[in-house]
Amino acid sequence: MKINKVSIVMGSDSDLPIMKQAAEILEIFGVDYEMDIVSAHRTPEKLFEYASNAHKNGIDVIIAGAGGAAHLPGMIAAISPLPVIGVPVKSSNSIDGWDSVLSILQMPGGVPVATVALNGAKNAGILAAQIISCSNNEIRNKIISYKNSLKQQVVEKSENLKSK
Repeated sequence: MKINKVSIVMGSDSDLPIMKQAAEILEIFGVDYEMDIVSAHRTPEKLFEYASNAHKNGIDVIIAGAGGAAHLPGMIAAISPLPVIGVPVKSSNSIDGWDSVLSILQMPGGVPVATVALNGAKNAGILAAQIISCSNNEIRNKIISYKNSLKQQVVEKSENLKSK
């Protein structure tokens, strides 16, 4: 049986505190992943090599996080045939994160990037697992259990609130 794998890339190690949230959720679902730094602006050759070959290297979904101008997810999507999930990261040189959000969100027709909320790497991990679950029932069942646990948490919080 093929092992589904997600690749998590980021433009800088300063993005790691956000992007590790995607890795943490993938671990909960039992999805294999790799993680690397690939800068669209500082290592364009590495970006091209990575995006051109990810599908040949056993990757099924790419999660790409970037701050500032945030070209990494879009450039990967322009090259790779794989689904790309973009995570806009609020960086030190950011305009309250809006530059990152719009850079990733406003892709031209034909080059889609599924974009999550600012610093939303956890949701990117969930979405990647959901994409994989289209062909992996084991992962699908874990997602169903996870969503049921979210529901149960709300029910318990509601009951606690009413009992006060």
